[in-house]
Amino acid sequence: MRRGLHWGCGLLAPVLLSACFSIGAGSEAGPQLHRQLVDAGAETVRRAQPLVDALLIQPLPADALADTVSIAYSQRSHEFAFYQLATWTERPVRQLPRLLQRRLEARGVAAAVGLLGEPLRADWLLTLAVDTLHHDVSVPPGQARLAVTVELFDRRNPARVARRSFTAGVPTARADSAAAAVALSQAVAAVFDAMLPWLEEELQRATAKSGP
Repeated sequence: MRRGLHWGCGLLAPVLLSACFSIGAGSEAGPQLHRQLVDAGAETVRRAQPLVDALLIQPLPADALADTVSIAYSQRSHEFAFYQLATWTERPVRQLPRLLQRRLEARGVAAAVGLLGEPLRADWLLTLAVDTLHHDVSVPPGQARLAVTVELFDRRNPARVARRSFTAGVPTARADSAAAAVALSQAVAAVFDAMLPWLEEELQRATAKSGP
């Protein structure tokens, strides 16, 4: 699928789109703002015992909308733009794996959870790909949309253990970057809430066969 990307009202507009548009007129005036993507979920209940000794998270190449500090929105199908006066504090493709690491640590899924490249020896690997992350304002004030795909691997053999995609859509209070950031953070929590039971079930099934 080919996506059109452009910047608000005409700043650096690529040729993929001929139209220029903006939303939330007047609500984004002022200096450049920095929004933080967080895990807005409730406090996680910790497991009595970890399922595995160690687990690594590997971020995979992400959709272009998640591989930039610009906050994306869409008014029409397959057309995207970015809020002019607000950005993420970190690219979501880098922030989401860290948020997932903290959630897994809080839950106690593994005795140790790290990101690939850190000095942690682990037999279990969870890949994370961000498929989309944007504010859909086709029907204002819109919805925050997040989709990710995760794959679980036992590094002691080359076979993939499990794969699943997770999506969330959270209504936004307004059609502006502040409301988008809040709702996208709630979408992160919703995706993690769905992902953890799946991951625990798959780890339990896999370790019953091969050991932790």
